[in-house]
Amino acid sequence: MNIGWELTRIADQMPDSVAVVEPAGRDKSGFRQYNKITFRKLDEDSSTIAAGLREYGVEPGTRMALLVRPGIDFVSLVFSLFKCGAVTILIDPGMGRQHLVNCLEEAKPAGFVAIPIAHVARVFKRSRFRDAKLNVTLGRRWFWGGKTVAQLRRTQQPLSVQESHDDDPAAIIFTTGSTGPPKGVLYRHGNFANQVSQIRDRYEIQPGEIDMAGFPLFGLFNSAMGVTTVFPEMDFTRPADVDPEFLLEHANDWQPSQSFGSPALWNTVGRHCEKNDKRFDSVKRVLSAGAPVPPHVLRRVVASIADDGEIHTPYGATEALPVASISSKEILGETAAKSETGAGTCVGRRFDGIQWQVIAIDDAPIANIGSVTPVPQGQIGELIVRGAVVTSEYVTRTDANQLAKISDGDSFWHRMGDCGYLDEQDRFWFCGRKTHRVETASGMMFTVPCEAIANGHPKIYRSALVGIGDSEQKTPVMLVETWPEHFTKDETKVKSLLDEVHLRLSESWLTNTIQRKHTLLHPSFPVDIRHNAKIFREKLTPWAARKLSES
Repeated sequence: MNIGWELTRIADQMPDSVAVVEPAGRDKSGFRQYNKITFRKLDEDSSTIAAGLREYGVEPGTRMALLVRPGIDFVSLVFSLFKCGAVTILIDPGMGRQHLVNCLEEAKPAGFVAIPIAHVARVFKRSRFRDAKLNVTLGRRWFWGGKTVAQLRRTQQPLSVQESHDDDPAAIIFTTGSTGPPKGVLYRHGNFANQVSQIRDRYEIQPGEIDMAGFPLFGLFNSAMGVTTVFPEMDFTRPADVDPEFLLEHANDWQPSQSFGSPALWNTVGRHCEKNDKRFDSVKRVLSAGAPVPPHVLRRVVASIADDGEIHTPYGATEALPVASISSKEILGETAAKSETGAGTCVGRRFDGIQWQVIAIDDAPIANIGSVTPVPQGQIGELIVRGAVVTSEYVTRTDANQLAKISDGDSFWHRMGDCGYLDEQDRFWFCGRKTHRVETASGMMFTVPCEAIANGHPKIYRSALVGIGDSEQKTPVMLVETWPEHFTKDETKVKSLLDEVHLRLSESWLTNTIQRKHTLLHPSFPVDIRHNAKIFREKLTPWAARKLSES
Protein backbone atom coordinates (compact mmCIF):
# COMPACT_ATOMS: atom_id res chain seq x y z
CA MET A 1 0.00 0.00 0.00
CA ASN A 2 0.94 3.68 -0.10
CA ILE A 3 4.11 4.17 1.93
CA GLY A 4 2.46 7.29 3.38
CA TRP A 5 0.32 4.98 5.51
CA GLU A 6 3.42 4.00 7.47
CA LEU A 7 3.67 7.51 8.93
CA THR A 8 -0.03 7.49 9.82
CA ARG A 9 0.37 4.08 11.50
CA ILE A 10 3.30 5.34 13.57
CA ALA A 11 1.41 8.54 14.46
CA ASP A 12 -1.47 6.40 15.80
CA GLN A 13 0.90 4.31 17.91
CA MET A 14 3.16 7.05 19.32
CA PRO A 15 1.50 10.42 18.59
CA ASP A 16 3.41 12.56 21.06
CA SER A 17 6.89 11.18 20.38
CA VAL A 18 9.28 13.50 18.57
CA ALA A 19 9.54 12.62 14.89
CA VAL A 20 12.03 15.12 13.43
CA VAL A 21 14.51 17.56 14.95
CA GLU A 22 16.43 20.29 13.13
CA PRO A 23 18.99 22.86 14.34
CA ALA A 24 17.59 26.36 14.88
CA GLY A 25 20.61 28.47 15.73
CA ARG A 26 21.72 29.46 19.23
CA ASP A 27 20.32 31.60 22.00
CA LYS A 28 22.09 34.63 23.43
CA SER A 29 24.07 32.41 25.75
CA GLY A 30 25.32 30.29 22.88
CA PHE A 31 23.22 27.24 23.66
CA ARG A 32 22.02 25.21 20.71
CA GLN A 33 18.33 25.60 19.84
CA TYR A 34 16.15 23.14 17.90
CA ASN A 35 12.86 22.97 16.05
CA LYS A 36 10.98 19.71 16.51
CA ILE A 37 7.71 18.07 15.51
CA THR A 38 5.82 15.07 16.88
CA PHE A 39 4.66 12.14 14.77
CA ARG A 40 1.03 13.28 15.15
CA LYS A 41 1.82 16.80 14.01
CA LEU A 42 4.00 15.50 11.17
CA ASP A 43 1.22 13.21 10.00
CA GLU A 44 -1.38 15.98 10.22
CA ASP A 45 0.88 18.50 8.49
CA SER A 46 1.72 16.15 5.61
CA SER A 47 -1.98 15.24 5.17
CA THR A 48 -2.97 18.90 5.07
CA ILE A 49 -0.28 19.73 2.52
CA ALA A 50 -1.35 16.69 0.50
CA ALA A 51 -4.91 18.05 0.40
CA GLY A 52 -3.59 21.41 -0.76
CA LEU A 53 -1.55 19.75 -3.48
CA ARG A 54 -4.61 17.82 -4.67
CA GLU A 55 -6.72 20.99 -4.80
CA TYR A 56 -3.91 22.65 -6.74
CA GLY A 57 -4.07 19.92 -9.37
CA VAL A 58 -1.49 17.35 -8.30
CA GLU A 59 -3.13 14.03 -9.20
CA PRO A 60 -1.88 10.46 -8.65
CA GLY A 61 1.06 9.84 -10.96
CA THR A 62 1.97 13.54 -11.31
CA ARG A 63 5.75 13.98 -11.30
CA MET A 64 6.86 16.66 -8.84
CA ALA A 65 10.48 17.69 -8.32
CA LEU A 66 11.40 18.29 -4.68
CA LEU A 67 14.27 20.69 -3.96
CA VAL A 68 14.30 21.65 -0.29
CA ARG A 69 16.90 21.42 2.43
CA PRO A 70 16.92 18.50 4.88
CA GLY A 71 14.77 19.14 7.92
CA ILE A 72 11.17 19.03 9.14
CA ASP A 73 9.74 20.53 5.95
CA PHE A 74 11.67 18.06 3.82
CA VAL A 75 10.19 15.03 5.61
CA SER A 76 6.69 16.48 5.71
CA LEU A 77 6.72 17.41 2.02
CA VAL A 78 7.96 13.98 0.93
CA PHE A 79 5.17 12.27 2.86
CA SER A 80 2.59 14.76 1.57
CA LEU A 81 3.61 13.90 -1.99
CA PHE A 82 3.41 10.19 -1.19
CA LYS A 83 -0.03 10.63 0.37
CA CYS A 84 -1.53 12.42 -2.63
CA GLY A 85 -0.10 9.79 -4.99
CA ALA A 86 2.43 12.05 -6.70
CA VAL A 87 5.74 10.71 -8.00
CA THR A 88 8.46 12.58 -6.13
CA ILE A 89 11.62 13.40 -8.07
CA LEU A 90 14.40 13.44 -5.48
CA ILE A 91 17.54 15.17 -6.72
CA ASP A 92 20.82 15.34 -4.85
CA PRO A 93 21.83 19.02 -5.20
CA GLY A 94 25.44 18.05 -4.71
CA MET A 95 25.63 16.19 -8.03
CA GLY A 96 26.66 19.44 -9.72
CA ARG A 97 24.61 22.11 -11.46
CA GLN A 98 24.81 20.67 -14.97
CA HIS A 99 23.94 17.12 -13.89
CA LEU A 100 21.12 18.48 -11.73
CA VAL A 101 19.52 20.46 -14.55
CA ASN A 102 19.94 17.60 -17.01
CA CYS A 103 18.39 15.08 -14.61
CA LEU A 104 15.44 17.33 -13.89
CA GLU A 105 14.83 17.97 -17.58
CA GLU A 106 14.97 14.22 -18.36
CA ALA A 107 12.53 13.43 -15.52
CA LYS A 108 9.95 15.83 -17.01
CA PRO A 109 8.37 17.22 -13.81
CA ALA A 110 4.90 18.73 -13.92
CA GLY A 111 5.97 21.08 -11.17
CA PHE A 112 8.55 21.99 -8.55
CA VAL A 113 8.24 22.02 -4.77
CA ALA A 114 11.32 24.05 -3.98
CA ILE A 115 13.06 26.81 -2.08
CA PRO A 116 13.18 30.25 -3.75
CA ILE A 117 16.70 29.96 -5.18
CA ALA A 118 15.73 26.73 -6.96
CA HIS A 119 12.73 28.47 -8.51
CA VAL A 120 14.97 31.30 -9.69
CA ALA A 121 17.13 28.73 -11.46
CA ARG A 122 14.02 27.07 -12.91
CA VAL A 123 12.78 30.38 -14.30
CA PHE A 124 16.11 31.11 -15.94
CA LYS A 125 15.99 27.62 -17.48
CA ARG A 126 12.27 27.86 -18.32
CA SER A 127 12.78 26.58 -21.87
CA ARG A 128 13.85 23.24 -20.40
CA PHE A 129 10.86 22.99 -18.05
CA ARG A 130 7.92 24.20 -20.11
CA ASP A 131 5.59 21.57 -18.61
CA ALA A 132 6.35 22.57 -15.00
CA LYS A 133 3.11 24.42 -14.22
CA LEU A 134 2.32 23.19 -10.68
CA ASN A 135 4.96 25.10 -8.75
CA VAL A 136 5.10 25.43 -4.96
CA THR A 137 7.53 27.59 -3.00
CA LEU A 138 8.84 26.76 0.45
CA GLY A 139 9.47 30.23 1.85
CA ARG A 140 8.91 33.58 0.19
CA ARG A 141 7.47 33.46 -3.33
CA TRP A 142 8.81 36.12 -5.63
CA PHE A 143 7.80 36.76 -9.24
CA TRP A 144 7.14 33.23 -10.55
CA GLY A 145 3.61 32.64 -9.28
CA GLY A 146 2.18 29.34 -8.10
CA LYS A 147 1.42 28.39 -4.50
CA THR A 148 3.43 28.55 -1.31
CA VAL A 149 3.69 25.77 1.25
CA ALA A 150 2.20 28.19 3.77
CA GLN A 151 -0.91 28.50 1.57
CA LEU A 152 -1.18 24.72 1.24
CA ARG A 153 -1.03 24.43 5.02
CA ARG A 154 -4.20 26.52 5.24
CA THR A 155 -6.22 23.84 3.42
CA GLN A 156 -9.30 23.10 5.51
CA GLN A 157 -9.78 19.36 5.06
CA PRO A 158 -6.75 17.00 5.31
CA LEU A 159 -6.48 14.39 2.58
CA SER A 160 -6.96 10.71 3.22
CA VAL A 161 -3.95 8.79 1.97
CA GLN A 162 -4.29 7.95 -1.71
CA GLU A 163 -4.97 4.25 -2.10
CA SER A 164 -1.98 2.77 -3.88
CA HIS A 165 -0.70 -0.65 -4.81
CA ASP A 166 2.79 -2.06 -4.46
CA ASP A 167 3.44 -1.51 -8.17
CA ASP A 168 2.31 2.13 -8.23
CA PRO A 169 5.14 4.66 -8.82
CA ALA A 170 6.24 6.59 -5.74
CA ALA A 171 9.50 8.35 -6.57
CA ILE A 172 12.34 8.84 -9.02
CA ILE A 173 15.78 8.79 -7.40
CA PHE A 174 18.96 9.34 -9.36
CA THR A 175 22.15 7.30 -9.27
CA THR A 176 25.34 9.10 -8.24
CA GLY A 177 26.75 9.13 -11.77
CA SER A 178 30.03 7.59 -10.63
CA THR A 179 30.10 5.32 -13.71
CA GLY A 180 28.36 7.51 -16.29
CA PRO A 181 25.54 10.08 -16.43
CA PRO A 182 23.11 9.78 -13.48
CA LYS A 183 20.07 7.63 -14.25
CA GLY A 184 16.57 8.10 -12.85
CA VAL A 185 15.48 4.99 -10.95
CA LEU A 186 11.74 4.40 -10.56
CA TYR A 187 10.78 3.49 -7.00
CA ARG A 188 7.39 1.95 -6.38
CA HIS A 189 5.47 1.96 -3.09
CA GLY A 190 6.26 -1.72 -2.63
CA ASN A 191 10.00 -1.04 -2.95
CA PHE A 192 9.87 1.51 -0.14
CA ALA A 193 7.68 -0.64 2.11
CA ASN A 194 10.02 -3.60 1.75
CA GLN A 195 13.10 -1.43 2.34
CA VAL A 196 11.61 -0.26 5.62
CA SER A 197 10.81 -3.77 6.82
CA GLN A 198 14.12 -5.27 5.69
CA ILE A 199 16.24 -2.56 7.34
CA ARG A 200 14.17 -2.54 10.52
CA ASP A 201 14.26 -6.31 10.97
CA ARG A 202 17.91 -6.90 10.04
CA TYR A 203 19.23 -4.30 12.47
CA GLU A 204 16.50 -4.81 15.09
CA ILE A 205 15.59 -1.11 15.02
CA GLN A 206 12.90 -0.33 17.60
CA PRO A 207 10.27 2.44 17.71
CA GLY A 208 11.39 5.18 20.05
CA GLU A 209 15.05 5.08 19.02
CA ILE A 210 16.83 8.26 17.98
CA ASP A 211 18.92 8.52 14.80
CA MET A 212 21.38 11.27 13.95
CA ALA A 213 21.01 11.23 10.17
CA GLY A 214 24.09 12.16 8.16
CA PHE A 215 22.26 11.20 4.96
CA PRO A 216 18.87 12.92 4.47
CA LEU A 217 16.98 10.09 2.76
CA PHE A 218 17.48 7.86 5.78
CA GLY A 219 15.28 10.28 7.69
CA LEU A 220 12.35 9.05 5.61
CA PHE A 221 12.96 5.45 6.68
CA ASN A 222 13.17 6.62 10.29
CA SER A 223 9.76 8.26 10.15
CA ALA A 224 8.23 5.07 8.80
CA MET A 225 9.84 3.05 11.63
CA GLY A 226 8.92 5.27 14.58
CA VAL A 227 12.49 6.50 14.97
CA THR A 228 13.27 10.14 15.82
CA THR A 229 15.42 11.81 13.18
CA VAL A 230 17.92 14.44 14.29
CA PHE A 231 19.24 16.31 11.27
CA PRO A 232 22.68 17.64 12.24
CA GLU A 233 24.11 20.99 11.25
CA MET A 234 26.21 20.11 8.20
CA ASP A 235 26.45 20.51 4.46
CA PHE A 236 24.87 17.26 3.30
CA THR A 237 26.47 17.66 -0.13
CA ARG A 238 29.94 17.56 1.45
CA PRO A 239 29.83 14.92 4.20
CA ALA A 240 33.63 14.67 4.41
CA ASP A 241 33.72 18.32 5.52
CA VAL A 242 31.39 17.80 8.48
CA ASP A 243 32.38 19.51 11.73
CA PRO A 244 32.63 16.61 14.22
CA GLU A 245 32.11 19.00 17.14
CA PHE A 246 28.63 19.80 15.84
CA LEU A 247 27.78 16.09 15.73
CA LEU A 248 29.14 15.64 19.25
CA GLU A 249 27.03 18.56 20.40
CA HIS A 250 23.85 17.12 18.83
CA ALA A 251 24.64 13.72 20.32
CA ASN A 252 25.04 15.25 23.76
CA ASP A 253 21.72 17.07 23.41
CA TRP A 254 19.67 14.16 22.03
CA GLN A 255 21.49 10.97 23.04
CA PRO A 256 20.96 9.12 19.74
CA SER A 257 21.20 5.34 19.73
CA GLN A 258 21.99 5.23 16.01
CA SER A 259 23.66 7.31 13.32
CA PHE A 260 23.82 6.92 9.55
CA GLY A 261 26.56 8.47 7.44
CA SER A 262 28.93 7.87 4.55
CA PRO A 263 32.42 6.38 4.99
CA ALA A 264 33.87 9.84 4.29
CA LEU A 265 31.83 11.37 7.11
CA TRP A 266 32.91 8.68 9.57
CA ASN A 267 36.52 8.99 8.47
CA THR A 268 36.45 12.66 9.45
CA VAL A 269 34.58 12.01 12.68
CA GLY A 270 36.67 9.00 13.69
CA ARG A 271 39.98 10.82 13.22
CA HIS A 272 38.68 13.78 15.21
CA CYS A 273 37.50 11.60 18.08
CA GLU A 274 40.77 9.68 18.18
CA LYS A 275 42.84 12.85 18.19
CA ASN A 276 40.75 14.65 20.81
CA ASP A 277 39.65 11.69 22.95
CA LYS A 278 35.94 12.33 22.25
CA ARG A 279 33.12 9.78 22.22
CA PHE A 280 29.51 9.27 21.18
CA ASP A 281 28.64 7.30 24.31
CA SER A 282 24.95 6.82 23.50
CA VAL A 283 25.43 5.51 19.95
CA LYS A 284 25.20 1.73 19.78
CA ARG A 285 24.58 1.31 16.06
CA VAL A 286 26.32 3.08 13.22
CA LEU A 287 25.26 2.48 9.63
CA SER A 288 27.59 3.49 6.81
CA ALA A 289 27.02 2.96 3.09
CA GLY A 290 27.90 4.33 -0.31
CA ALA A 291 31.32 2.69 -0.65
CA PRO A 292 33.42 0.12 1.21
CA VAL A 293 34.34 1.33 4.70
CA PRO A 294 38.11 0.98 5.28
CA PRO A 295 39.17 -0.94 8.41
CA HIS A 296 40.97 2.11 9.80
CA VAL A 297 37.64 3.97 9.76
CA LEU A 298 35.89 1.06 11.46
CA ARG A 299 38.51 0.86 14.21
CA ARG A 300 38.36 4.56 14.97
CA VAL A 301 34.57 4.74 15.00
CA VAL A 302 34.15 1.59 17.11
CA ALA A 303 36.50 3.21 19.63
CA SER A 304 34.40 6.39 19.67
CA ILE A 305 30.91 4.95 20.27
CA ALA A 306 29.32 2.96 23.11
CA ASP A 307 31.39 0.06 24.43
CA ASP A 308 28.87 -2.44 23.08
CA GLY A 309 28.34 -0.51 19.85
CA GLU A 310 28.89 -1.80 16.32
CA ILE A 311 29.13 -0.45 12.81
CA HIS A 312 27.09 -2.12 10.09
CA THR A 313 27.87 -1.52 6.44
CA PRO A 314 24.83 -2.23 4.25
CA TYR A 315 25.69 -2.96 0.61
CA GLY A 316 23.52 -2.15 -2.35
CA ALA A 317 22.88 0.44 -5.02
CA THR A 318 20.30 3.09 -5.83
CA GLU A 319 18.59 0.41 -7.94
CA ALA A 320 18.69 -2.27 -5.22
CA LEU A 321 19.04 -1.48 -1.53
CA PRO A 322 19.61 -3.20 0.83
CA VAL A 323 21.29 -6.27 -0.66
CA ALA A 324 23.73 -7.42 2.03
CA SER A 325 25.34 -6.30 5.27
CA ILE A 326 28.33 -7.03 7.47
CA SER A 327 29.30 -5.84 10.95
CA SER A 328 32.53 -4.25 12.11
CA LYS A 329 33.05 -7.20 14.46
CA GLU A 330 33.13 -9.63 11.53
CA ILE A 331 35.30 -7.36 9.40
CA LEU A 332 37.89 -6.53 12.05
CA GLY A 333 37.89 -10.04 13.46
CA GLU A 334 38.19 -11.92 10.17
CA THR A 335 37.75 -10.40 6.74
CA ALA A 336 39.95 -7.27 6.99
CA ALA A 337 43.13 -9.34 7.16
CA LYS A 338 42.16 -11.12 3.94
CA SER A 339 41.19 -7.85 2.27
CA GLU A 340 44.62 -6.36 3.01
CA THR A 341 46.27 -9.10 0.94
CA GLY A 342 43.95 -8.61 -2.05
CA ALA A 343 40.93 -10.81 -1.34
CA GLY A 344 38.49 -7.99 -2.04
CA THR A 345 36.07 -6.38 0.40
CA CYS A 346 33.55 -8.68 2.06
CA VAL A 347 30.14 -6.98 2.08
CA GLY A 348 28.54 -9.77 4.05
CA ARG A 349 25.46 -11.91 3.84
CA ARG A 350 22.36 -11.13 1.84
CA PHE A 351 19.16 -9.82 3.39
CA ASP A 352 16.35 -12.34 3.78
CA GLY A 353 14.40 -10.90 0.86
CA ILE A 354 17.30 -11.10 -1.60
CA GLN A 355 18.35 -13.82 -4.01
CA TRP A 356 21.73 -13.52 -5.67
CA GLN A 357 24.18 -15.30 -7.93
CA VAL A 358 27.50 -14.56 -9.60
CA ILE A 359 27.66 -15.02 -13.36
CA ALA A 360 30.34 -14.75 -16.04
CA ILE A 361 31.27 -11.13 -16.80
CA ASP A 362 29.54 -9.88 -19.92
CA ASP A 363 29.34 -6.30 -21.20
CA ALA A 364 26.47 -7.07 -23.57
CA PRO A 365 22.74 -7.20 -22.73
CA ILE A 366 21.42 -10.50 -21.37
CA ALA A 367 17.83 -10.99 -22.44
CA ASN A 368 16.79 -13.83 -20.11
CA ILE A 369 18.13 -15.88 -17.23
CA GLY A 370 18.60 -18.92 -19.42
CA SER A 371 21.44 -17.11 -21.19
CA VAL A 372 23.60 -16.53 -18.12
CA THR A 373 26.64 -18.60 -17.20
CA PRO A 374 26.96 -19.08 -13.42
CA VAL A 375 30.55 -19.22 -12.16
CA PRO A 376 31.84 -21.56 -9.44
CA GLN A 377 32.09 -20.47 -5.82
CA GLY A 378 35.22 -18.39 -5.30
CA GLN A 379 35.54 -17.30 -8.93
CA ILE A 380 35.18 -13.61 -9.78
CA GLY A 381 32.20 -12.70 -11.92
CA GLU A 382 29.42 -10.11 -11.92
CA LEU A 383 26.67 -10.07 -9.31
CA ILE A 384 22.96 -10.21 -10.14
CA VAL A 385 20.17 -9.88 -7.56
CA ARG A 386 16.43 -10.35 -7.28
CA GLY A 387 13.97 -9.29 -4.57
CA ALA A 388 11.19 -6.94 -3.51
CA VAL A 389 13.59 -4.05 -2.85
CA VAL A 390 15.04 -4.30 -6.36
CA THR A 391 13.66 -1.58 -8.65
CA SER A 392 12.28 -2.54 -12.03
CA GLU A 393 13.47 0.16 -14.39
CA TYR A 394 15.14 3.43 -15.25
CA VAL A 395 12.82 6.18 -16.43
CA THR A 396 15.62 8.37 -17.75
CA ARG A 397 18.53 7.04 -19.79
CA THR A 398 16.15 4.21 -20.56
CA ASP A 399 18.60 2.60 -22.96
CA ALA A 400 20.36 1.32 -19.83
CA ASN A 401 17.40 -0.96 -19.01
CA GLN A 402 18.42 -3.62 -21.50
CA LEU A 403 21.91 -3.72 -19.99
CA ALA A 404 20.74 -3.76 -16.36
CA LYS A 405 17.81 -6.16 -16.31
CA ILE A 406 17.55 -9.89 -17.04
CA SER A 407 14.10 -11.37 -17.59
CA ASP A 408 13.12 -14.47 -15.59
CA GLY A 409 9.53 -15.43 -16.34
CA ASP A 410 7.25 -12.98 -14.53
CA SER A 411 10.22 -11.66 -12.56
CA PHE A 412 13.62 -10.16 -13.34
CA TRP A 413 17.19 -9.92 -12.07
CA HIS A 414 19.17 -6.71 -11.72
CA ARG A 415 22.82 -6.60 -12.77
CA MET A 416 24.60 -4.74 -10.00
CA GLY A 417 27.54 -3.79 -12.20
CA ASP A 418 29.85 -5.06 -9.47
CA CYS A 419 32.48 -7.78 -9.78
CA GLY A 420 33.31 -10.22 -7.03
CA TYR A 421 32.71 -13.74 -5.78
CA LEU A 422 30.72 -15.75 -3.25
CA ASP A 423 32.58 -17.67 -0.54
CA GLU A 424 31.67 -20.91 1.23
CA GLN A 425 29.50 -18.94 3.69
CA ASP A 426 27.52 -17.35 0.85
CA ARG A 427 29.12 -13.97 1.55
CA PHE A 428 29.86 -11.65 -1.36
CA TRP A 429 33.38 -10.28 -1.75
CA PHE A 430 33.37 -7.06 -3.76
CA CYS A 431 36.30 -6.66 -6.16
CA GLY A 432 35.30 -3.46 -7.96
CA ARG A 433 32.95 -2.06 -10.56
CA LYS A 434 32.69 -4.04 -13.78
CA THR A 435 33.43 -0.95 -15.87
CA HIS A 436 36.59 -0.30 -13.83
CA ARG A 437 38.30 -3.63 -14.47
CA VAL A 438 41.53 -3.35 -16.42
CA GLU A 439 42.21 -5.86 -19.19
CA THR A 440 45.95 -6.16 -19.73
CA ALA A 441 48.22 -8.36 -21.81
CA SER A 442 48.86 -10.54 -18.76
CA GLY A 443 45.24 -10.86 -17.63
CA MET A 444 42.33 -9.12 -15.93
CA MET A 445 42.98 -6.77 -13.01
CA PHE A 446 40.24 -5.73 -10.58
CA THR A 447 40.42 -2.44 -8.72
CA VAL A 448 39.68 -3.29 -5.09
CA PRO A 449 42.11 -6.23 -4.64
CA CYS A 450 44.92 -4.38 -6.43
CA GLU A 451 44.35 -1.09 -4.62
CA ALA A 452 44.48 -2.87 -1.27
CA ILE A 453 48.17 -3.56 -1.87
CA ALA A 454 48.96 0.13 -2.32
CA ASN A 455 46.67 1.14 0.54
CA GLY A 456 48.76 -0.97 2.89
CA HIS A 457 51.43 1.73 2.88
CA PRO A 458 50.95 3.82 6.06
CA LYS A 459 51.16 7.15 4.22
CA ILE A 460 48.57 6.24 1.56
CA TYR A 461 44.97 7.28 2.16
CA ARG A 462 43.52 5.67 -0.97
CA SER A 463 44.54 4.52 -4.41
CA ALA A 464 43.00 4.00 -7.83
CA LEU A 465 43.88 1.47 -10.50
CA VAL A 466 43.22 2.72 -14.03
CA GLY A 467 44.08 1.42 -17.47
CA ILE A 468 45.36 3.50 -20.36
CA GLY A 469 45.88 2.66 -24.00
CA ASP A 470 44.25 0.03 -26.21
CA SER A 471 40.90 -1.29 -24.95
CA GLU A 472 41.99 -4.93 -24.83
CA GLN A 473 45.67 -4.39 -23.98
CA LYS A 474 45.62 -1.61 -21.42
CA THR A 475 48.61 -0.51 -19.41
CA PRO A 476 47.83 -0.67 -15.68
CA VAL A 477 48.56 2.53 -13.75
CA MET A 478 48.31 2.89 -9.97
CA LEU A 479 47.46 6.35 -8.69
CA VAL A 480 47.84 7.08 -4.99
CA GLU A 481 46.64 9.85 -2.70
CA THR A 482 48.35 10.42 0.64
CA TRP A 483 46.84 11.25 3.98
CA PRO A 484 46.69 15.07 4.26
CA GLU A 485 49.51 15.19 6.78
CA HIS A 486 51.82 13.29 4.41
CA PHE A 487 51.14 15.27 1.24
CA THR A 488 54.23 16.90 -0.25
CA LYS A 489 55.37 18.55 -3.45
CA ASP A 490 59.00 17.93 -2.69
CA GLU A 491 60.15 15.88 -5.68
CA THR A 492 62.71 13.91 -3.66
CA LYS A 493 60.12 12.93 -1.05
CA VAL A 494 57.55 12.10 -3.73
CA LYS A 495 60.03 9.85 -5.52
CA SER A 496 60.93 8.09 -2.27
CA LEU A 497 57.27 7.52 -1.42
CA LEU A 498 56.43 6.16 -4.87
CA ASP A 499 59.47 3.89 -4.72
CA GLU A 500 58.14 2.44 -1.48
CA VAL A 501 54.62 2.01 -2.89
CA HIS A 502 55.95 0.33 -6.01
CA LEU A 503 58.02 -2.08 -3.94
CA ARG A 504 54.80 -3.23 -2.30
CA LEU A 505 53.14 -3.59 -5.70
CA SER A 506 56.06 -5.61 -7.09
CA GLU A 507 55.87 -8.08 -4.21
CA SER A 508 52.23 -9.07 -4.88
CA TRP A 509 51.15 -11.34 -7.71
CA LEU A 510 48.11 -9.11 -8.14
CA THR A 511 50.10 -5.98 -8.99
CA ASN A 512 53.62 -7.04 -10.00
CA THR A 513 52.98 -6.09 -13.64
CA ILE A 514 52.66 -2.40 -12.74
CA GLN A 515 55.88 -0.61 -13.63
CA ARG A 516 57.52 1.99 -11.41
CA LYS A 517 56.94 4.75 -13.97
CA HIS A 518 53.23 3.86 -13.89
CA THR A 519 52.95 4.54 -10.14
CA LEU A 520 51.83 8.15 -9.76
CA LEU A 521 50.91 10.56 -6.97
CA HIS A 522 47.63 12.46 -7.33
CA PRO A 523 46.91 15.49 -5.08
CA SER A 524 43.21 14.74 -4.42
CA PHE A 525 40.97 12.20 -6.12
CA PRO A 526 37.69 13.37 -7.64
CA VAL A 527 34.85 11.63 -5.77
CA ASP A 528 31.07 11.51 -5.86
CA ILE A 529 29.24 14.30 -4.07
CA ARG A 530 26.60 12.15 -2.40
CA HIS A 531 28.99 10.13 -0.25
CA ASN A 532 32.41 11.70 -0.96
CA ALA A 533 33.66 8.12 -1.30
CA LYS A 534 33.23 6.71 -4.82
CA ILE A 535 36.31 7.54 -6.88
CA PHE A 536 35.68 8.93 -10.36
CA ARG A 537 38.21 6.76 -12.16
CA GLU A 538 36.85 7.98 -15.50
CA LYS A 539 38.34 11.39 -14.66
CA LEU A 540 41.60 9.92 -13.38
CA THR A 541 42.29 7.92 -16.55
CA PRO A 542 42.90 10.93 -18.86
CA TRP A 543 44.84 12.63 -16.05
CA ALA A 544 47.17 9.61 -15.82
CA ALA A 545 47.59 9.47 -19.61
CA ARG A 546 48.46 13.16 -19.68
CA LYS A 547 50.98 12.86 -16.84
CA LEU A 548 52.71 9.93 -18.50
CA SER A 549 52.89 11.70 -21.85
CA GLU A 550 54.57 14.66 -20.15
CA SER A 551 57.23 12.54 -18.46
